[in-house]
Amino acid sequence: MAKAKNTDEYIANAATYAKPILKEIRSTVLEVCPECEEKIKWLFPHFVYKGNLCSMAAFKEHCAFTFSNGDMMDDPDNILQQVGKTAMGQFGKITSLKDLPPKRIFKKYLKEAMRLNDEGIKKPKKPSKATDYTIHPSFKKALSGNKAANQFFKTLSPSNKKDYAEWISEAKTEKTRDKRINTAIEWLTEEKPRNWKYMKKYK
Repeated sequence: MAKAKNTDEYIANAATYAKPILKEIRSTVLEVCPECEEKIKWLFPHFVYKGNLCSMAAFKEHCAFTFSNGDMMDDPDNILQQVGKTAMGQFGKITSLKDLPPKRIFKKYLKEAMRLNDEGIKKPKKPSKATDYTIHPSFKKALSGNKAANQFFKTLSPSNKKDYAEWISEAKTEKTRDKRINTAIEWLTEEKPRNWKYMKKYK
C-alpha cells in the first residue's frame, strides 16, 4: 500500500475488502476514546491516548488489530491472540467484519487498554544482553581498514563492543555517524574502550 499521510488516506488506499473493517475499527475506537489522537506510525494507523493505545493495518488479504499493551491486558472473553513475528494482531486474521469481536466486547477491551494507559502501566522491557548488538557496515569497514583498532576491538568484552556499536548505530545523521566512527577508530588504536573517560585506569 502507498504511504499515507493520515488515517483517512490510509483507508482510502486500502483494498476493497479492508475498507469496512478499518472503518468499523476506527469508529469503535473513537467512540470509546474520542480524545484519541490518530497518527500514522510505521506506515499504518495508530491511536494514541496517553501513549500508544492500539493500531490497525491492512494487508493484501487480511487486516490486523493490535493493542499496544495487549500482553498486560485482562482477557476474560479469551479473544486475544499472541502477537508474533507474522503480520497478525491480537484478533488474528481479519478478513471480514464477522472476524471482529462483538462490539460490546471490543469496547470493554478498549476501556481496559485505556485504563492501563491511565495508570501508566507498561510492559516491562526485557533486559538487553551484552551480545545484542549489530555493527554498522561503515564501522565494520573502518575496522577492517585499521589493523590495530580491529585487533583491540576483538579483545574487548561483549559489553564494551556493544558500547561502541550502539553509539555509532544510534547516530541521527550520516555526518554524526562518520564523526563517531573516526573517533572510535582513534580510541581503539589507543586501546581505549568507548567509556574510557570514566575509568580510573585512563585518568
